[in-house]
Amino acid sequence: MAGDDLLSGYLEAATEAARRAGEVIRKGFYQTKHVEHKGQVDLVTETDKACEDIIFNHLKQRYPMHKFIGEETTAAYGISELTDEPTWIVDPLDGTTNFVHGFPFVCISIGLTIGKVPTVGVVYNPIMEELFTGVQGKGAFLNGNPIKVSSQSELVKCLLATEAGTKRDKATLDASTDRIKSLLFKVRSVRMSGSCALNLCGIACGRLDLFYETGFGGPWDVAGGAVIVKEAGGLVYDPSGKDFDITSQRVAASNPLIKDDFVEVLQKTE
Repeated sequence: MAGDDLLSGYLEAATEAARRAGEVIRKGFYQTKHVEHKGQVDLVTETDKACEDIIFNHLKQRYPMHKFIGEETTAAYGISELTDEPTWIVDPLDGTTNFVHGFPFVCISIGLTIGKVPTVGVVYNPIMEELFTGVQGKGAFLNGNPIKVSSQSELVKCLLATEAGTKRDKATLDASTDRIKSLLFKVRSVRMSGSCALNLCGIACGRLDLFYETGFGGPWDVAGGAVIVKEAGGLVYDPSGKDFDITSQRVAASNPLIKDDFVEVLQKTE
Protein backbone atom coordinates (compact mmCIF):
# COMPACT_ATOMS: atom_id res chain seq x y z
CA MET A 1 0.00 0.00 0.00
CA ALA A 2 1.15 3.55 -0.68
CA GLY A 3 2.67 5.51 2.23
CA ASP A 4 0.63 7.90 4.37
CA ASP A 5 2.17 11.01 2.83
CA LEU A 6 1.43 9.75 -0.67
CA LEU A 7 -2.16 8.91 0.24
CA SER A 8 -2.64 12.31 1.88
CA GLY A 9 -1.35 13.94 -1.29
CA TYR A 10 -3.72 11.90 -3.43
CA LEU A 11 -6.66 12.92 -1.25
CA GLU A 12 -5.67 16.58 -1.34
CA ALA A 13 -5.36 16.53 -5.14
CA ALA A 14 -8.69 14.74 -5.60
CA THR A 15 -10.46 17.12 -3.22
CA GLU A 16 -9.10 20.17 -5.00
CA ALA A 17 -10.11 18.72 -8.40
CA ALA A 18 -13.62 17.99 -7.09
CA ARG A 19 -14.01 21.51 -5.71
CA ARG A 20 -12.91 23.08 -9.00
CA ALA A 21 -15.39 20.97 -10.95
CA GLY A 22 -18.01 21.72 -8.30
CA GLU A 23 -17.81 25.42 -9.09
CA VAL A 24 -18.74 24.64 -12.70
CA ILE A 25 -21.64 22.41 -11.64
CA ARG A 26 -22.93 24.98 -9.16
CA LYS A 27 -22.89 27.69 -11.81
CA GLY A 28 -24.50 25.46 -14.47
CA PHE A 29 -27.16 24.14 -12.09
CA TYR A 30 -29.09 27.42 -12.23
CA GLN A 31 -28.68 28.02 -15.97
CA THR A 32 -30.28 26.62 -19.11
CA LYS A 33 -28.76 23.22 -19.92
CA HIS A 34 -27.75 21.92 -23.34
CA VAL A 35 -28.65 18.25 -23.19
CA GLU A 36 -27.62 15.32 -25.37
CA HIS A 37 -28.93 11.75 -25.19
CA LYS A 38 -26.59 8.78 -24.70
CA GLY A 39 -29.67 6.53 -24.65
CA GLN A 40 -33.44 6.81 -24.39
CA VAL A 41 -33.25 8.35 -20.90
CA ASP A 42 -29.46 8.53 -20.34
CA LEU A 43 -28.38 12.16 -20.59
CA VAL A 44 -25.11 14.07 -20.91
CA THR A 45 -24.52 17.83 -20.80
CA GLU A 46 -21.74 20.26 -21.61
CA THR A 47 -21.12 20.44 -17.87
CA ASP A 48 -20.29 16.69 -17.67
CA LYS A 49 -17.64 17.12 -20.34
CA ALA A 50 -16.20 20.37 -18.96
CA CYS A 51 -15.91 18.89 -15.45
CA GLU A 52 -14.12 15.78 -16.65
CA ASP A 53 -11.56 17.99 -18.43
CA ILE A 54 -11.03 20.08 -15.27
CA ILE A 55 -10.55 17.00 -13.07
CA PHE A 56 -8.27 15.13 -15.46
CA ASN A 57 -6.14 18.18 -16.21
CA HIS A 58 -5.64 18.88 -12.51
CA LEU A 59 -4.73 15.30 -11.65
CA LYS A 60 -2.54 14.73 -14.72
CA GLN A 61 -0.42 17.75 -13.80
CA ARG A 62 0.24 16.20 -10.37
CA TYR A 63 0.46 12.55 -11.46
CA PRO A 64 1.41 12.32 -15.15
CA MET A 65 2.35 8.62 -14.87
CA HIS A 66 -1.01 7.52 -13.45
CA LYS A 67 -3.80 5.96 -15.53
CA PHE A 68 -7.20 7.62 -16.01
CA ILE A 69 -10.69 6.26 -16.65
CA GLY A 70 -13.60 8.68 -17.01
CA GLU A 71 -17.25 8.28 -17.90
CA GLU A 72 -17.24 10.79 -20.76
CA THR A 73 -13.89 9.77 -22.30
CA THR A 74 -15.02 6.14 -22.12
CA ALA A 75 -18.26 7.07 -23.88
CA ALA A 76 -16.25 8.77 -26.62
CA TYR A 77 -13.29 6.41 -27.02
CA GLY A 78 -14.28 3.07 -25.50
CA ILE A 79 -13.53 1.33 -22.23
CA SER A 80 -10.03 1.46 -20.77
CA GLU A 81 -8.91 -1.73 -19.08
CA LEU A 82 -8.36 -1.44 -15.33
CA THR A 83 -4.78 -2.46 -14.47
CA ASP A 84 -2.76 -2.68 -11.24
CA GLU A 85 -1.29 0.76 -11.94
CA PRO A 86 -2.56 3.72 -9.88
CA THR A 87 -5.75 4.64 -11.75
CA TRP A 88 -8.05 7.62 -11.26
CA ILE A 89 -11.66 6.64 -12.02
CA VAL A 90 -13.94 9.65 -12.42
CA ASP A 91 -17.61 10.41 -12.84
CA PRO A 92 -17.56 14.17 -13.43
CA LEU A 93 -21.30 14.54 -12.82
CA ASP A 94 -23.15 11.64 -11.26
CA GLY A 95 -26.85 12.37 -11.38
CA THR A 96 -26.97 14.14 -14.74
CA THR A 97 -30.74 13.70 -15.00
CA ASN A 98 -31.10 15.33 -11.58
CA PHE A 99 -28.84 18.15 -12.76
CA VAL A 100 -30.97 18.71 -15.86
CA HIS A 101 -34.15 18.87 -13.75
CA GLY A 102 -32.68 21.06 -11.01
CA PHE A 103 -32.94 18.25 -8.44
CA PRO A 104 -30.01 18.76 -6.06
CA PHE A 105 -28.74 15.15 -5.77
CA VAL A 106 -25.72 15.60 -8.04
CA CYS A 107 -22.06 14.98 -7.34
CA ILE A 108 -18.54 14.55 -8.59
CA SER A 109 -17.09 11.12 -7.85
CA ILE A 110 -13.33 10.55 -7.88
CA GLY A 111 -11.78 7.24 -6.92
CA LEU A 112 -8.17 6.08 -7.00
CA THR A 113 -7.45 2.36 -7.35
CA ILE A 114 -4.02 0.90 -6.61
CA GLY A 115 -3.61 -2.75 -7.56
CA LYS A 116 -7.28 -2.59 -8.63
CA VAL A 117 -8.26 -1.86 -5.00
CA PRO A 118 -10.24 1.36 -4.33
CA THR A 119 -7.87 3.30 -2.06
CA VAL A 120 -8.91 6.97 -2.09
CA GLY A 121 -12.46 8.25 -2.57
CA VAL A 122 -13.92 11.75 -2.90
CA VAL A 123 -17.61 12.39 -3.55
CA TYR A 124 -18.67 16.04 -3.60
CA ASN A 125 -22.19 17.46 -3.90
CA PRO A 126 -21.59 21.15 -4.64
CA ILE A 127 -25.27 22.10 -4.47
CA MET A 128 -25.77 20.80 -0.94
CA GLU A 129 -22.12 21.53 -0.01
CA GLU A 130 -21.37 18.01 1.18
CA LEU A 131 -17.86 16.61 0.72
CA PHE A 132 -17.47 12.90 1.49
CA THR A 133 -13.91 11.56 1.70
CA GLY A 134 -12.26 8.26 2.52
CA VAL A 135 -8.71 6.90 2.46
CA GLN A 136 -7.89 3.24 3.02
CA GLY A 137 -7.08 2.73 6.70
CA LYS A 138 -7.81 6.35 7.63
CA GLY A 139 -11.59 6.49 8.12
CA ALA A 140 -14.40 8.29 6.31
CA PHE A 141 -15.52 11.88 6.69
CA LEU A 142 -18.32 14.29 5.75
CA ASN A 143 -17.09 17.89 5.61
CA GLY A 144 -14.19 16.85 7.82
CA ASN A 145 -16.31 15.12 10.49
CA PRO A 146 -16.02 11.33 11.00
CA ILE A 147 -18.96 9.25 9.73
CA LYS A 148 -20.04 5.67 10.28
CA VAL A 149 -22.67 3.31 8.90
CA SER A 150 -25.95 2.64 10.70
CA SER A 151 -26.22 -0.08 13.34
CA GLN A 152 -29.62 -1.29 12.13
CA SER A 153 -29.93 -5.07 12.30
CA GLU A 154 -33.60 -5.60 11.36
CA LEU A 155 -34.67 -5.45 7.71
CA VAL A 156 -38.13 -4.19 8.60
CA LYS A 157 -36.55 -1.05 10.10
CA CYS A 158 -34.21 -0.41 7.17
CA LEU A 159 -34.34 2.34 4.56
CA LEU A 160 -33.35 0.88 1.18
CA ALA A 161 -31.99 2.77 -1.81
CA THR A 162 -31.88 1.49 -5.37
CA GLU A 163 -32.27 2.82 -8.91
CA ALA A 164 -34.51 1.98 -11.86
CA GLY A 165 -31.62 2.22 -14.33
CA THR A 166 -31.69 3.63 -17.86
CA LYS A 167 -33.04 0.66 -19.83
CA ARG A 168 -36.69 0.88 -20.81
CA ASP A 169 -37.44 -2.52 -22.38
CA LYS A 170 -40.35 -4.36 -20.79
CA ALA A 171 -38.36 -7.36 -19.55
CA THR A 172 -35.83 -5.20 -17.69
CA LEU A 173 -38.50 -2.95 -16.20
CA ASP A 174 -40.66 -5.89 -15.12
CA ALA A 175 -37.69 -7.53 -13.41
CA SER A 176 -36.58 -4.38 -11.59
CA THR A 177 -40.06 -3.31 -10.46
CA ASP A 178 -40.99 -6.86 -9.39
CA ARG A 179 -37.86 -6.96 -7.27
CA ILE A 180 -38.63 -3.60 -5.66
CA LYS A 181 -42.19 -4.73 -4.96
CA SER A 182 -40.91 -7.88 -3.24
CA LEU A 183 -38.40 -5.89 -1.19
CA LEU A 184 -41.08 -3.46 -0.04
CA PHE A 185 -42.64 -6.30 1.95
CA LYS A 186 -39.33 -6.70 3.82
CA VAL A 187 -38.04 -3.15 4.50
CA ARG A 188 -39.43 0.10 5.88
CA SER A 189 -39.30 2.07 2.62
CA VAL A 190 -37.41 2.60 -0.65
CA ARG A 191 -35.64 5.67 -2.05
CA MET A 192 -34.32 6.41 -5.56
CA SER A 193 -32.08 9.47 -5.42
CA GLY A 194 -30.67 9.18 -8.94
CA SER A 195 -26.99 8.99 -7.93
CA CYS A 196 -25.15 5.75 -7.26
CA ALA A 197 -22.22 7.58 -5.65
CA LEU A 198 -24.48 9.52 -3.27
CA ASN A 199 -26.40 6.34 -2.40
CA LEU A 200 -23.10 4.77 -1.31
CA CYS A 201 -22.31 7.87 0.74
CA GLY A 202 -25.79 7.63 2.27
CA ILE A 203 -24.84 4.15 3.49
CA ALA A 204 -21.52 5.48 4.79
CA CYS A 205 -23.06 8.21 6.94
CA GLY A 206 -26.02 6.14 8.17
CA ARG A 207 -28.81 7.94 6.30
CA LEU A 208 -29.49 4.74 4.37
CA ASP A 209 -29.24 1.18 5.66
CA LEU A 210 -29.30 -0.83 2.42
CA PHE A 211 -28.35 -0.15 -1.19
CA TYR A 212 -28.15 -2.25 -4.33
CA GLU A 213 -27.96 -1.46 -8.02
CA THR A 214 -27.24 -3.48 -11.15
CA GLY A 215 -26.57 -2.37 -14.70
CA PHE A 216 -25.22 1.08 -13.84
CA GLY A 217 -22.79 2.90 -16.10
CA GLY A 218 -19.41 1.63 -15.00
CA PRO A 219 -16.66 1.70 -12.37
CA TRP A 220 -16.79 5.51 -12.16
CA ASP A 221 -20.15 5.24 -10.36
CA VAL A 222 -18.70 3.21 -7.47
CA ALA A 223 -14.92 3.81 -7.28
CA GLY A 224 -15.15 6.77 -4.91
CA GLY A 225 -18.09 5.65 -2.80
CA ALA A 226 -16.78 2.13 -2.22
CA VAL A 227 -13.77 3.42 -0.27
CA ILE A 228 -15.96 5.76 1.77
CA VAL A 229 -18.41 2.99 2.75
CA LYS A 230 -15.62 0.63 3.82
CA GLU A 231 -13.84 3.31 5.82
CA ALA A 232 -17.14 4.14 7.56
CA GLY A 233 -17.32 0.54 8.79
CA GLY A 234 -19.63 -0.72 6.04
CA LEU A 235 -19.43 -3.51 3.51
CA VAL A 236 -19.52 -3.31 -0.28
CA TYR A 237 -20.28 -6.55 -2.09
CA ASP A 238 -21.99 -8.15 -5.07
CA PRO A 239 -25.78 -8.46 -4.63
CA SER A 240 -25.26 -12.24 -4.71
CA GLY A 241 -23.14 -11.91 -1.56
CA LYS A 242 -19.89 -12.59 -3.42
CA ASP A 243 -16.92 -10.22 -3.40
CA PHE A 244 -17.39 -6.80 -4.97
CA ASP A 245 -15.97 -6.44 -8.49
CA ILE A 246 -15.53 -2.78 -9.44
CA THR A 247 -15.93 -3.61 -13.16
CA SER A 248 -19.08 -5.75 -12.90
CA GLN A 249 -21.81 -3.05 -12.89
CA ARG A 250 -23.27 -4.75 -9.80
CA VAL A 251 -23.08 -3.40 -6.26
CA ALA A 252 -24.68 -3.77 -2.84
CA ALA A 253 -23.75 -2.04 0.40
CA SER A 254 -24.83 -2.08 4.02
CA ASN A 255 -23.55 -2.29 7.56
CA PRO A 256 -22.07 -5.70 8.54
CA LEU A 257 -24.98 -6.61 10.85
CA ILE A 258 -27.62 -6.70 8.13
CA LYS A 259 -25.60 -8.05 5.19
CA ASP A 260 -26.60 -11.73 5.41
CA ASP A 261 -30.33 -10.98 5.71
CA PHE A 262 -30.11 -8.46 2.87
CA VAL A 263 -28.30 -10.90 0.54
CA GLU A 264 -30.88 -13.57 1.35
CA VAL A 265 -33.82 -11.39 0.27
CA LEU A 266 -31.91 -10.14 -2.77
CA GLN A 267 -31.29 -13.72 -3.90
CA LYS A 268 -34.95 -14.61 -3.42
CA THR A 269 -36.04 -11.67 -5.57
CA GLU A 270 -33.47 -12.09 -8.37
